[in-house]
Formats: sequence, C-alpha cells, structure tokens
Amino acid sequence: MTRQTQSQFRKTSVLLSASLLALLLCLCGAGVTWASSRNTQDGMTPEEAIRYANGLSIAFEHTADVIQPSVVTIKAVKHFQPAQHWERRELPSPGSAVPWPFNDDLLRRFFNEGIPREMVPQQGMGSGVIVDANGYILTNNHVVAGADEVTVTLANGRGLHAKVIGTDPMSDLAVVQVNEKGLQAAKLGDSDALRVGEWVLAAGNPFGLRDTVTAGIVSAKGRSNVRIAEYEDFIQTDAAVNPGNSGGPLVDLEGNVVGINTAIASHNGGNNGVGFAIPINMAKSIMDSLIHKGQVVRGWLGIAIQPLDETMARSFGYDSTKGALVGDVFPDGPARDAGLKPGDIIVRFGDTQTDDPNQLRNLAAATEPGTKVAVELIREGKPLTVHIMVTQREGMPVAAGETDVSNDLGLTVEDLTADQARSLGINRDVQGVVVTQVDPNGIAYLAGMQPGNVIVDVHGTPVHNTREFQHELATHDLKSGVRLAVQAGDNRLFVMLQKQED
Repeated sequence: MTRQTQSQFRKTSVLLSASLLALLLCLCGAGVTWASSRNTQDGMTPEEAIRYANGLSIAFEHTADVIQPSVVTIKAVKHFQPAQHWERRELPSPGSAVPWPFNDDLLRRFFNEGIPREMVPQQGMGSGVIVDANGYILTNNHVVAGADEVTVTLANGRGLHAKVIGTDPMSDLAVVQVNEKGLQAAKLGDSDALRVGEWVLAAGNPFGLRDTVTAGIVSAKGRSNVRIAEYEDFIQTDAAVNPGNSGGPLVDLEGNVVGINTAIASHNGGNNGVGFAIPINMAKSIMDSLIHKGQVVRGWLGIAIQPLDETMARSFGYDSTKGALVGDVFPDGPARDAGLKPGDIIVRFGDTQTDDPNQLRNLAAATEPGTKVAVELIREGKPLTVHIMVTQREGMPVAAGETDVSNDLGLTVEDLTADQARSLGINRDVQGVVVTQVDPNGIAYLAGMQPGNVIVDVHGTPVHNTREFQHELATHDLKSGVRLAVQAGDNRLFVMLQKQED
C-alpha cells in the first residue's frame, strides 16, 4: 500500500467512524425519547402518578374519618302474635294403631301443644346517621317500620335504646332518637349541587359489618319510577351498597351527607353497581317536619299528570317533551279553582322548570299548604300563567309514625318495599301491601292473617299501595265478605274476611 493510499484509507476510516458515532448518538437520543414516552402519560411520570393516587387515597381516608363517628347500626325487633287461636289436640300415643306419621314421637313433640303462644321475633338490621347532637338519627322507614324495639349501636360500640320519633312511608324516611347528649352529628350538604361523575362514599353496616365505607361516583340524578317509594328523586351511585347499608349516609369527599342510602337494583340481593340514595335536601325537610311538627304535611294540586312523548306533545301544539301533561283535574281541588284544564302542559312551577311529572309532583308535595304558586303552562300551543293556592288533600294520611290501619279488619298495612320483599322471601316482582300488625280480637286474626303476609289483590283487583287497598276495601261490604289474595313466602292463597252479625 502506497503512502497516498494509506492516507486516503485513514481519511475514510475517520469519516466512517464519525458517521457511526453520529448514528449511535441519534439512536441513543431516540431511545431516551422512546423510554421517556413509555414512562410518561399526559406529562405525568410514574412517580407523579403514584403521588396523585396517594392524594386521592388520603382524601378517602379523611372522608371516612369525618363520617364514621356519626354512623350507627340500627337493630329493629318485631314481636309477632300467633296468627290465630289453636285448640290443644292430643295426638295418638307412640305405638298405637294409628298409622305413621301420626304416631311418630318427633311429630308429637312438635304438634301436641298446637301452635306456640310465643312466636320467634323477627329482627332486622340497618344503618343510620346522627344529624343532631341531641340524639336525633336519620334512617329509612323500612328499617324501623312496625318495630316494637329499636336499638342503636354507636361507632364506639355502645348500645342504646332508641325511640321512633316519626316515619314517612311515602318517602321511606324515619327519625329515631337516643337519650344521649354530645353526639358527633354529621354535616348535611347540598344534594342539588352534586354533579354526575363526582366522587362519593357510602357508609354503613352492610351484612352487619360495621364501620364499612365504599367509594364510587354519582352515576345519575333524579331517578324516579323505580318503585321504591311513593315520592322518588333518587341519586344513583355505583358505590357498593348492600343489605344493611339502608339508612346510612352517602357523602361527598368533604364528608358532607348528600344522601341517605335506600335500595339497590339487584337480581340476587347483592351489589351490582346500581344503588339509590334519597337526596339530603329532600330528606332535610321531611326530617324537620317529623322532629318539629310530629307529622309530614304535603302540598296537593288536585290534578292527574303524565309524561309527554313527541307524538303526544305535537298533538297539543307543543314542540318539546319537557313538562307534565294534565290528564285530569279533580273536582273541588286547587287546580280546578285556578282554571287548569285537561290537556294543559305545566312547564314551570314557581321558580323551577318542570321537566317531568315526577319533578312536579315532588315540588308540589314540598310546598307548604296555603302557599300561592305561579304556574306556567302551555295551552293549545300558547303560553299561559296561572296562580294556584296549594292545599292539603282531605283524607291524605299525614300523621308521623303511622301506617294505614283498617280497624274493621283488625290489621295494619304499609306499602311493600323491595327490601321488605327480600327479607320475607317474596319475589321482587310481587306488588302489594305488607301486613305489619294483626289485632288478636279482629276478623283478620281469626282468618289466619299474620304479620309478613302481603295482600296483592282485593276481590280480584290488584292493589299496589295502601291507598289503593283502602279504596278497594271501601267498595265492598264486610258483612257479605271480602276476598283477599295473599302472598306468604312462595305461596299465594285466598283469604275470606267476613264481619259477623252482632
């Protein structure tokens, strides 16, 4: 190799080395960028993501610390009376000629004394939240309805006897009180300010497991027509709610109570990610009425209303489906006095736009009787404003702590809730009224009726609530006899109630 050739070779080698080095540096730079992109998402490193997650965890811990001292366990006990008087009948002695099974000694021990005079009490358990330092506790009506004894266990494990101050079956709310001062009351928030997607925690005692909190979000607001209560405006959440959570608080991340956990949508009795809570703004007014007035008085407009679809709305010259269509105006009601007519579409009640019949119904119910309210409506395609003097419906049951009672029958009934049906082993599709008390001196007692029976129809007409039950009873003569279809567990049977001539 000549000296000139050697010089050219060295130059080529240097250039090649430089090129390789540049390529290597480029690859290294690309590798750093690629690795960085793997470990970063939206400008957040893994370390930053961990710190963010820990921050959310700390928020949950804080919320639990704030609410748990105000959450209580509620145990309700019902002492059932025997369904009817049974005569003592001596069964054949063992070894007699009477064929098996009637000569079996085991059966003798069960049946020789007839039906026991004392029946095993039924116990239920739920949750509640302390709302006042003087011992007032907010819970669900179905937790304490018909109970003879109510016991409250505080967060520190101390058990106290509780008094039922009042119940409201139409909203499924109740207030009980313990004789204890200085309790830590929860702070009540503003459920109207809740937003769909907002974090919430459900606190309570699911399956009897005390001091339990679960986290989720607000899935929806304003849920109605879920057949849990007469008045419905539920918060839907995917925070795990299970049997035993009923009556416990739903809270925001600041520990403010925004709802009272009430029910779940489930085919198997467990959590499926759909729970319902009564908004605390609705609960507050009912709670205050129960505590300070001893009863809940609801406003009444005297109209039958229904939802709108596009076809129905167009037929009335209305280009929206928001509002409540007036189907009927009751005689002598406040709406009739104000000039409302069937076919009117109510779009605003006072200062609030009415999107559907359920909202209007809740707004009217929450209005103090004697209040004059401006109501905007659409009549034959044209806007119109009328003023309605809200009244209280005559004959509407308003007494707190009471359920509808039929003294002629000698029994007490209330609307059947999903939780009650589940505890009684009754299919969730069954609708009716549940018997809570039976008078031992009444005709229902003699016919074999007992607490826990569910009356599903009267003389072939289905009854879905206590008002329908009372209405159907009023159309029949007890002296001629009234036939009831009764669900008892998995069995359905007919019971004839007839008042004997004096």
